[in-house]
Amino acid sequence: MPIERLAEEYERGRLFFDSEDYIGAARILARVVAAAPDNLAARLLLARAYYHSAQLRRAEAELRLVLERDPAEGYACLLLGRTLQRQNRPKDAEPYLRLHAAMTGE
Repeated sequence: MPIERLAEEYERGRLFFDSEDYIGAARILARVVAAAPDNLAARLLLARAYYHSAQLRRAEAELRLVLERDPAEGYACLLLGRTLQRQNRPKDAEPYLRLHAAMTGE
């Protein structure tokens, strides 16, 4: 996919996300991430779309990839912690929530 088309699709995905069509946003953003796997902004937005559409295992997988590439991504730590909580895995969530708190001072 040409870079201009990727940018257009990312923006389209963001519009779907902003209008709370999280499933539609996830479909679009999954194609963007497949074409540009190193784009962490697209991957994080995809994880958020998965989270909000209750596709929690997919959200977890994307968030782990984000943190693998950028361990200092505080929002990814928070969202991964919340994703794990929603999967009824509070002990798995604790380290990520503590890390986010340490990063943000909360």
